[in-house]
Amino acid sequence: MALCPLCNQFRSISVYCSSCKVTMQDKGRIMDYFDDYSAYLSIDMLKMSDGITEDLEKEQCPHLFYCPSCNREKVHLITEENN
Repeated sequence: MALCPLCNQFRSISVYCSSCKVTMQDKGRIMDYFDDYSAYLSIDMLKMSDGITEDLEKEQCPHLFYCPSCNREKVHLITEENN
C-alpha cells in the first residue's frame, strides 16, 4: 500500500508560487475540500471522483497549495511511497 509522505508527515516539500516566488503553504489533500464527509471516505474512492486521472493510476496524492502573498492556489501531485 502506497502512502502520501505529506499526509503521513514522512517529509515536507517546498512549492513556490509561479507568480511571486513565495513559498506556498500545504493545505492538505484536495479531496478533503469536496464536502463535510470527504475526509472520512476511502482515499482511492475519492481519487476516482476528483477529476485528476493520474492520481489513482500513478499513486499520487493531490495536495492544495496556497500562496499567502498573492492568494493563488495550485494543486500539486505528490508521489506516494510504498511502506
